[in-house]
Amino acid sequence: MADNTEMIKAAKDIKGDEEIKDPRKKREIIKTIIIIFLIVLLVLTFCSNTIMNKSLAEITSERTSSGKLTERIRGSGIVMSNQSWDVTVDGNKTVDTLNCKNGSEVKKGDVLLTVSAGDNEALTTAEEALAALELEYQKAILTPAADYSSENQAIKNAREDLTAAIARRDAAVNGQSGAKAAKEKYESDKSELAYYTKLQPKLQSVISAIDSDEYSAAPAEYTNDIIVLKKAFDTAEADYSASCTIYTALAAEGSTASEAEISAAREDMEAKETARNTARENYDTKKFELRSSISGKLAEAETEAELYQARVTAYESENNGSSLSVDELNADVTSKQRTLEDLINALSKTQKSDENTKKMSDLDLSAKKKEIDKAREKVNKLKAETGTVDIVSKYSGVVSNISVKPGDTTLPDSPIMTIDLADEGYTVEINVEGDKAKKVKKGTSAEVVNNWFGGIDAVLTDIKNDTVQGSKNKILVFSVTGDVDSGSYLELSIPCGGGNYDCIVPKNAVGHDKDGDFVLVVVSKNSPLGNRYYAERVAVEVLASDETSSAVSGNLGYGDYIITAASKPVEPKDQVRMKDK
Repeated sequence: MADNTEMIKAAKDIKGDEEIKDPRKKREIIKTIIIIFLIVLLVLTFCSNTIMNKSLAEITSERTSSGKLTERIRGSGIVMSNQSWDVTVDGNKTVDTLNCKNGSEVKKGDVLLTVSAGDNEALTTAEEALAALELEYQKAILTPAADYSSENQAIKNAREDLTAAIARRDAAVNGQSGAKAAKEKYESDKSELAYYTKLQPKLQSVISAIDSDEYSAAPAEYTNDIIVLKKAFDTAEADYSASCTIYTALAAEGSTASEAEISAAREDMEAKETARNTARENYDTKKFELRSSISGKLAEAETEAELYQARVTAYESENNGSSLSVDELNADVTSKQRTLEDLINALSKTQKSDENTKKMSDLDLSAKKKEIDKAREKVNKLKAETGTVDIVSKYSGVVSNISVKPGDTTLPDSPIMTIDLADEGYTVEINVEGDKAKKVKKGTSAEVVNNWFGGIDAVLTDIKNDTVQGSKNKILVFSVTGDVDSGSYLELSIPCGGGNYDCIVPKNAVGHDKDGDFVLVVVSKNSPLGNRYYAERVAVEVLASDETSSAVSGNLGYGDYIITAASKPVEPKDQVRMKDK
């Protein structure tokens, strides 16, 4: 029994080993493991892509376009009156009443303020003396510096004259043989010009004679034949008139002439009429032929005269002075050399003299300054206020820049307010880069950006250099009209001209580094998991710009995507994530 049990157990063990070693079951197990591995790998791949995308910079992009763009310059400035009058008070006075405020409109003769005035005669005399000294001092300061522009220009002209004289002399030396032939041709052309010039009035007189049937003043060489025909016509006309008279008398009522005599007279008249008509036809035909011929000759003479005149003029223009000999041209060079040297020496002497004069003037200025200081001290000691004085406006305008209030003390000749003469207009000046200033021209109308209520116009009237030493900027001066006051702040947008451009990008998409201007273009690359996007740097040159866009040139195509904004800084070759739209 025990032996049977062992045999059965051994048989089951053998069967189990056979099941485990079955190849089909092994393949199923391996296949299952591989599928599970691939699923896990795929899940990890998608998850990693999602995680990576979340870490990339999210960008906003716009496509390049083409079209028209108007470049503009923006700037701002303070409105200034073209002409104003500074209100001043003589001496130190106390302001009693103020009859106006900033922005008030006043007319000529209106009382602006009342001040306490002094009537101290000694003070008035001292103030006048101080004013006279200060005026002399200011005049001395404003004495213009020595100007040698005319002398320098004269030296420049003399040097140019000398250079031209040397060139003429050298040309004469180098081209004597050619000059002789040209001279002979010139003389021939002058003769031809004289011939055709003289011929024209002669031909014109023939045309006038033909038109008037009066040949006494016309040249016989052209009119002999026609004069003969004219005389034949005149004779035939006279014969016809005589015959006509005879016939008329014979055929008249009451005449005793016979029919045969009347018939003979009529036949004679008709024959002479035919002869007269033939003579007139011959004469008229000759007149037409001769006039046509003479008109053609006159036109030809005028054309030839113009041709030879042009040649003569060209020669005389190109050979001005060439008629002089080489020795004469050498003498001309020497004379101009001495003239140049004399001008240079005279300028040197003048400069030395002016330098000494300036030193003496500086000493006089120092002395005048001391006199002014003493006079001012005397005036300060004599200051006193008594009585009141009304200060009236000399002009009509708008009040601005009031610097005093009742109770304040005025300073001598110090402005206490300004009257802007509104009728003279207003200006605004803005400072711009020199290169930008080249793009605008006088007469251009600017847009007033902060013109909230309308009614303000600005037109460019002048372009000046910046007064700051060493600055390359320019000052644009605008004439301002409309509802504006002195001291107002205006923002201007000036058009610089427009054009059509092949590539326009958002202005904020253009960057700048040490290598110049550039844009970041979105480049798409295929991958097993879809498209990936990268930023690529493309160098560009900015051709024009307005407030929002820039026209550029570079390796860009129409419709390229340009990065305009990003969730974090983006460098060239960085992978980026497109913003969902």
